[in-house]
Amino acid sequence: MQIIRSKDFKADHAWGAKDIANMEGITTRLHWTDKPYIWHVNDGEEVFVVLDGKVEMRYRENGSENSEILNVGDIFYASVGTEHVAHPIGEARILVIEKEGSV
Repeated sequence: MQIIRSKDFKADHAWGAKDIANMEGITTRLHWTDKPYIWHVNDGEEVFVVLDGKVEMRYRENGSENSEILNVGDIFYASVGTEHVAHPIGEARILVIEKEGSV
């Protein structure tokens, strides 16, 4: 049993993470960041939940680049093959659920 106070979590570097669970190869991790990630495509699906802060999620679809501002409680679902990059606006804490070892 574990209780995690996400607002209290701060990593020592951008995109540092606290491993919460690994359920048959699907990981759940809490990330802290204040810097953008990199453009990437996951090795499977990804669920990205903003727990604290704001994130500009940029993604490419049908040859064009799009972006959405994600606020606390918003969820971004990246289906297989979705190229995307997260840009926090200030500090953000994010719950990410994805296949173990995904980028």
